[in-house]
Amino acid sequence: MGNDRLDQERRFVSGNRWRVVALLMGYAALGHFNRVGISVAGDEMFIPEMGIDPTDMGWVYTTFLIVYTIAMLPGGWLIDRIGSARTLTLYGVTMGTFVILTGALGWVTSSPMAFLVCLLVIRGLGGMCNAPLHPGAAHAVSDATTTDRHATANGMVTAGALVGIACCYPAFGWLIDELTWQWAFVVSGSMLIAFAGVWWFFASPSLPPPPARTEETGFQIQESAETDDSTTAWSLLGQSNLWLITLSYAAYGYFQYLFFYWMGYYFKDVLGIPAVDARWSQFWIMLAMGAGMAFGGRCTDLLCGWLGTTWGRRAIVIIGMGLGAVFGLIAVNLSSFLNISICLGISMAAAGMCEGVFWTTATDIGGKSRGLSGAFMNTGGNVGGLIAPILTPVMAEHPSIGWSGSIAVACVISGIGGLVWLFIVPPASRHEHEHEWEAGDTASDDDGQVSERP
Repeated sequence: MGNDRLDQERRFVSGNRWRVVALLMGYAALGHFNRVGISVAGDEMFIPEMGIDPTDMGWVYTTFLIVYTIAMLPGGWLIDRIGSARTLTLYGVTMGTFVILTGALGWVTSSPMAFLVCLLVIRGLGGMCNAPLHPGAAHAVSDATTTDRHATANGMVTAGALVGIACCYPAFGWLIDELTWQWAFVVSGSMLIAFAGVWWFFASPSLPPPPARTEETGFQIQESAETDDSTTAWSLLGQSNLWLITLSYAAYGYFQYLFFYWMGYYFKDVLGIPAVDARWSQFWIMLAMGAGMAFGGRCTDLLCGWLGTTWGRRAIVIIGMGLGAVFGLIAVNLSSFLNISICLGISMAAAGMCEGVFWTTATDIGGKSRGLSGAFMNTGGNVGGLIAPILTPVMAEHPSIGWSGSIAVACVISGIGGLVWLFIVPPASRHEHEHEWEAGDTASDDDGQVSERP
């Protein structure tokens, strides 16, 4: 009877898993749309119209990232306590509320100083609410999909985030032009809150409850992540694989965030490219990275089937981060803007191929504490992402380094970060374990009969 119930639950989740993935893609896209909208408003309204100093506006962006990074581990702990369905619903409602408050702030005060102080507080709280998004999404992927599709699904979800970032620049700018910047924030924040309701209604029935409620509901879908010998929260600190993957993701974050924050400046102010051309180049480069994430996720699952989990994942990261570094180095040594854009697009697409591997492996390492392990890895990525925007312009001011040298340093860091995977041994996939168990579960009797081992 218990097996019939488990089979029934498996079929239910199997039939709905890609709906969960599609919802996660939409959530990631809309979440990052709301996250990046502040930079569009900053460039077009807050700095020129509100009189906010560019340096002060930089602190608004940095405050979000600092609080976001600090809140990452508590966010991961919350995911493991109450489950990904509830945590992501809470994320959408709270983050959407602070986005709406950003718009409402324009109706409350017109003083630049008061506006700046309130904006720092609102963005800091928004960063705290934003922390569970990616660890929660990876947690949901491990719950809703089969092991041989984890990297595919994680790649698709992170690709959704890049689509949201790419679309934010033209779409949020259009909202500002048509509705005023205040209403642009209100509309986008309201959309995120509404999507949180859609997520809860359609996704929560397809996801198992948190571990604390598993016994009372009997709903256990991914036993590989919920068994008694799964990694506990405290024992995560003794996992060398987790420290190594965090180090590699920090290198990845350094490379990625440099282009997120300084690519527009590099195009417009260093290369002297017109703003419109620079904006569209950024749009296509971000879409290329998103495509790389989706493509890399699928390639990872295929390679793991051919080469095994360890070398399948290693190959994707070493090749992806390596090619990202090589094409980044080529780009900064070219003179044609078209060729530079193409090479940077290839560079970011290659680097993007690794995203699904990182999140899949981090959740595998964590077991039933996979929300926390994903958050731990992402903390490292954000630390690298915090260092890059600060260190890059400092190095660029040095006559012997310049912007080309600063970007080259990031490329070298990316290549080294990929090589770290030579020392990472991902937990073997469930299918590998099942095949090993099945192979060892039968033995030949002396008379040639095959019998089951007890």
